[in-house]
Amino acid sequence: MILKPITSEKAVKLIDLENTLLFETSRIARKEGIKKEVESLFNVKVEKIRTMIKGNKKYAYVRLNKQNLASDLASKLGMI
Repeated sequence: MILKPITSEKAVKLIDLENTLLFETSRIARKEGIKKEVESLFNVKVEKIRTMIKGNKKYAYVRLNKQNLASDLASKLGMI
């Protein structure tokens, strides 16, 4: 479901300010499935997921719980 993390300027700003990671997902992915996959792959708790379809791509904004820092996960993934 999750294809790749997005490392644009806006995505890095979201990591710092809102504890949110941005992923490109498959077009048919649902919020519940994305949440389960992120929690199982990275061993974190997800607080909220927002999705956006732009062009022919679907993006998921994944806000992590306050105990899990997005900056720590982003550095493990090589995003920052």
